[in-house]
Amino acid sequence: MELFEFIAPCHFGTEAVCRREIEDLGYDVVSVEDGKVTFKGDAQAVCYANIFLRTTERILLKAGQFKAETFEELFQGTKAIPWERFIPADGKFWVAKANSVKSRLFSPSDIQSIMKKAMVERLKEKYHKEWFPETGDSYPVRVSILKDIVTVGLDTTGVSLHKRGYRKATVKAPITETLAASLILLTPWKKDRILVDPFCGSGTFAIEAAMMAADMAPGMNRSFLSESWKMLAPEDDWKIAREEAADRVNTDIKTDIQGYDIDNSVISMARENARLAGVEKLIHLQRRSVDSLSHPGKYGFIITNPPYGERLEEKKDLPLLYRSLGERFALLDTWSLYVISAWDETEKYIGRKADKNRKIYNGMMKTYFYQFIGPRPPKKKELK
Repeated sequence: MELFEFIAPCHFGTEAVCRREIEDLGYDVVSVEDGKVTFKGDAQAVCYANIFLRTTERILLKAGQFKAETFEELFQGTKAIPWERFIPADGKFWVAKANSVKSRLFSPSDIQSIMKKAMVERLKEKYHKEWFPETGDSYPVRVSILKDIVTVGLDTTGVSLHKRGYRKATVKAPITETLAASLILLTPWKKDRILVDPFCGSGTFAIEAAMMAADMAPGMNRSFLSESWKMLAPEDDWKIAREEAADRVNTDIKTDIQGYDIDNSVISMARENARLAGVEKLIHLQRRSVDSLSHPGKYGFIITNPPYGERLEEKKDLPLLYRSLGERFALLDTWSLYVISAWDETEKYIGRKADKNRKIYNGMMKTYFYQFIGPRPPKKKELK
């Protein structure tokens, strides 16, 4: 059985939960670095990783790694990669993205151009061709250079994995599905616990939590670029992974997952997204303001993404919103509160210092995941 190395890029600050997910699938983690986890697996791993992982943006097949301080070294290192192992003679191939940090080679366009030339030269020698029609399947390449070390990956995913297929309707400044899943997994929340998002927007936190509760694989209802690649996982491997995903789904469960928003049209969008995700009966969505946040239950979780004040006209509303959130949370004395925010006065207006906070990059925006941790519930046998 041939083993490959795969790279799972993730949001900076969420590497620990990405690693845990990969290990739970049964794959060996090779390394954990800022914003990515590398692991080993067979060809079938490309199917399972794309379909089942909730926290990664895509799955890259690691094609090669080498040091390059000059463009000649970049050319020769790229040419040495056995591209014919993956790309057929009619394949469409290009360097879709290049980034460089703390390296001598720093021009993305030059890196992309030189690597494409090197790939062509390698395939010309192997296929004994002078010209490639590139009319077949797509094989986009992504490259990162860190301290002159070049890491080259084939993108097996295509459209980013945060595109689950359910979010047809969005509101301004939505949180991505992969980041929402990562943040939930950074908390101790489980499917038998209460979860409330008082700023639910598109419903992403609630929907991702419901999918976890129902054991619904995030990629089970979408397609992936590498499904048609003849030189990696065969069609049967994809079929097996999808059948397992379908068999695991269980929506006949009781949950208490709620989302609020003050805008009726936003709640309507969230309900439509929940319906498309197949979890509408597991979520309660309603028009409700944060200052009316309450719940009779104990040991619940508030996990939310309130406004940050990215627009100047919104900043004036932030103190009242965060103060209201803090006041309502204070009344839920056994609960925990988890807030992702870029606003530097979050703790001041919530009214207490977070027990923990974690730096998270939401795209290019630095945010903090503030964790106000409540008491643990008593063990079930002690509950009356």
